[in-house]
Amino acid sequence: MPLYEHVLIARQDLSNAQAEGLIEHFSSVLSDNGGKVVDHEYWGVKTMAYKINKNRKGHYAFLRTDAPAPAVQEMERLARLHDDVMRVLTIKVDEHAEGPSIQMQKRDDRDRDRGPRR
Repeated sequence: MPLYEHVLIARQDLSNAQAEGLIEHFSSVLSDNGGKVVDHEYWGVKTMAYKINKNRKGHYAFLRTDAPAPAVQEMERLARLHDDVMRVLTIKVDEHAEGPSIQMQKRDDRDRDRGPRR
């Protein structure tokens, strides 16, 4: 099956639990249609470069999937219809990178650079 990477941006006024619930919802949509989620990450609330639907910030989620094209199309269709999801980006990849994504690596590096707390 083809490999995909998805980035979802949800509204900023959701709680963290609700944003992670969206990840679980779309993971179940993929699995119901014959695909599987290899890995998922919740990147947190980030500031966007421009406003989307009058929002400056959004909850970002990242999914690595192994799914047939119809399952991905159904997941994208439902994400575009969902009121809490502002944007969806899907990219077909040849292989999934091992370990955490670049966004999570940046967060880990930033935490290490700070040093001990006083």
